[in-house]
Amino acid sequence: MASAHTDPFCRDHLPPREQWPQLLFELPELQYPAQLNAARELLAGPPGDRPCVRGGGERWTYGELRHRAAQVAAVLTDDLGLVPGNRVLLRGPNEPWQVACWLGVLLAGGVAVSTMPMLRTSELSAITELSRPALALVHHGFTDEVPAGLRTVAYGADAELTDRCAAHDGVFTAVDTAADDVALLAFTSGTTGRPKATMHLHRDVLAIADTFSRHVVRMQPSDVVTGTPPIAFTFGLGGLVVFPLRAGASTVLLDRVTPDQLADAVAAHGATVLFTAPTAYRAMIAAGKADRLAGLRRAVSAGETLPASVWHAVHDATGLKIIDGIGSTEMLHVFISAADDDIRPGSTGRAVPGYRAAVLDDDGHPVPDGTPGHLAVRGPTGCRYLDGDRQGSYVRHGWNLTGDTYVRDADGYFTYLARSDDMIVSSGYNISGPEVEQALLGHPDVLDCAVVATPDEERGALVTAYVVLREGAVPDPAALQDHVKQVIAPYKYPRRVEFVAQLPRTSTGKLQRYVLRERAAGGR
Repeated sequence: MASAHTDPFCRDHLPPREQWPQLLFELPELQYPAQLNAARELLAGPPGDRPCVRGGGERWTYGELRHRAAQVAAVLTDDLGLVPGNRVLLRGPNEPWQVACWLGVLLAGGVAVSTMPMLRTSELSAITELSRPALALVHHGFTDEVPAGLRTVAYGADAELTDRCAAHDGVFTAVDTAADDVALLAFTSGTTGRPKATMHLHRDVLAIADTFSRHVVRMQPSDVVTGTPPIAFTFGLGGLVVFPLRAGASTVLLDRVTPDQLADAVAAHGATVLFTAPTAYRAMIAAGKADRLAGLRRAVSAGETLPASVWHAVHDATGLKIIDGIGSTEMLHVFISAADDDIRPGSTGRAVPGYRAAVLDDDGHPVPDGTPGHLAVRGPTGCRYLDGDRQGSYVRHGWNLTGDTYVRDADGYFTYLARSDDMIVSSGYNISGPEVEQALLGHPDVLDCAVVATPDEERGALVTAYVVLREGAVPDPAALQDHVKQVIAPYKYPRRVEFVAQLPRTSTGKLQRYVLRERAAGGR
């Protein structure tokens, strides 16, 4: 393929080909041309007068988004000297201009480096040191934390980018990038405290829509999509931007909403498809907001495992069958899932069409069904770390190893047990922290919880639960311990129960277990 990148940084920092996972393009819709610009494809859909994106006080049609994305691309190339392959850091809340900037970068042949809007200077400095962006497009309310020395152009009301866009006619010929040119650098959300940069190609952007969205979510042109994940998080980028544009649907972008506000927004905007985390679904039902979800036809959950108790609570209250899924920043989006009558609550599902999944032992060999092992996946997307220094820990034997312990049944359904480093070994027993969490969540007083190991000389480790109670509930460790003993094997019950106001989470909603492990180890 003929790369359009005159700045070779990304190609020079890809891992060696022999360290890539095996890639599969087995579906007809995954047969992409050699030259492909993902933004051009995403913008080539419905008529210009169709509703496209709203939020932040803006309501744009498809024609208006095409116009503004082209203006951004023209500003980048004509005014700011961007050349194909240059990286552009993006920073801002979920709103239409963020989408226009992301698309404009890709149209211009640049590489988007989206960052969470709540990151601080030290975190952004680490990202810029790795990705070496040529410039940054930043919402005018989020410029203060951008590292000094990085050329920054603000967007928003009366901001520089907006003024520059007005001087361009909105006509731009997309750079004819190769399908395997890098389109974006995505940074892991740091559940381990050590974020990494992953590299995704133009064809990858379309592949996540042509697999999970097309075959599982089955998004339709009439859909109105909304949700809570930031666009800088690949779950949000796919669900709120790529999938709706690929399907010709419209999207409503929300910024930092509470579960109550999310439920009200679903009703107010007539949303039919919702992307959010398990905790939000549970909180909306607990708050008595089930009626606000009546217009939904699809509810998608990812970011962390969906407990069966939450699935049933939502289904009982609304009739919705939540689509659970596991994805990763390394794979760009969801690769195991199930929908409708194929759903088995408590199980993540089966390999998404276009992907294959297996459970392997330490030597890379498949284990018998029913035996726990390492989840491995391959498909049209795959892990490529920037500089590849950790590539060998994620890609082995041609598979992407996600770091999760799973078990597969004879029907090909995959059930999550734990992150591989979340298995607790106590008195010789292997105990899955998430299994204990699911048992705790079945208690009516528990709003949220997390289970980790506390070092213990006698047992090796103690099962320790951090619990957030519903408002008005009385802390009673013994009651929760007895409840767990009735639900799962008694030896798995949490021997330590700590009550907290909230759990540490990343800006994407992922639980930071390493923070709790450090706290538990320190006896706090």
